[in-house]
Amino acid sequence: MKTLKSIALYFMLSNLAVFSVFAGEKLRPVATYSIVARDSVSGQLGVAVQSNWFSVGSIVSWAEPGVGAVATQSFVDPSYGPLGLNLMRAGKSAEQTLNALLQADEHTDVRQVAMVDANGKVSAHTGSNCIIYAGQVTGAGFSCQANMMGGSTVPAAMAKAYSTAKGDLAERLMRALEAAQAEGGDIRGKQSAALLVVSGERTGTPWNSRIHDLRIEDHKTPLKEMRRLLHVSRVYQHANHGDELMTENKVTEAMEEYTKAMQLAPDNLEMVFWPAVTLASVDRMDEALPLFKKVFNKEDRWKELLKRLPAAGLLSQEIVDAVFKKVE
Repeated sequence: MKTLKSIALYFMLSNLAVFSVFAGEKLRPVATYSIVARDSVSGQLGVAVQSNWFSVGSIVSWAEPGVGAVATQSFVDPSYGPLGLNLMRAGKSAEQTLNALLQADEHTDVRQVAMVDANGKVSAHTGSNCIIYAGQVTGAGFSCQANMMGGSTVPAAMAKAYSTAKGDLAERLMRALEAAQAEGGDIRGKQSAALLVVSGERTGTPWNSRIHDLRIEDHKTPLKEMRRLLHVSRVYQHANHGDELMTENKVTEAMEEYTKAMQLAPDNLEMVFWPAVTLASVDRMDEALPLFKKVFNKEDRWKELLKRLPAAGLLSQEIVDAVFKKVE
């Protein structure tokens, strides 16, 4: 029967699925660096991770609005994620939660897990048989952890970057990951990454309280791609907030959000077309027409889309006719 060391060596050489002697349990040794954190100002909770493993976000990163965030890695037991959130939702602290799950786990020596609760309390565990270099650094409201790293200084570099970074929680999490990669990162390389940020308040509809939920499943430079997608996510956040304000008939506030989206992504025609529609719908045609012209000059398909809006009740046929009369 294979020892844990031979299993680790086999996986490092072959990168294939591993079966261990642990009661026939299939283990996934994921070389990973991650961070869990709570922003003390906004209350937002988040987890970010990068690994040389496909789709790392599907097994490592977990978070729930107003409850907590979990990163479970090394020889991964994904159940630490949902079970951890269940216990924190029931009122257990991050420390109480992690201790309870570790007590029920026969293989804590190969686990690496970190949690942060809605009060900013953190708890982390690195098993004695996690593949070196493996370790963790915790601070006020955050925990950085890594295993199978190129050097032992990765968690400390992450902690410093997170603690000194400016910006919102997503930006600070990204800085931590980028610092880890700059420090050497995963000894095998890089393949996937994930960033999950949720609201600090429970809403009863957690699917509506995800601020950023980004996954890079397979990429040569996953952090660069996630940095790009974070920018795109911010663009659509402003656009979505604008839509919400429009449903409340707050046109001025909505246009402020739409304008922010356009400024962040001036070449994204979606971000130009819908503000134009909004302005036209509230009789601000002089402001709408330059936007329509910009879109139509780029791609004719948006003209066809505009023609379809009256049937959906989004614009009157009279307004659509007026637009085409003035822009053509």
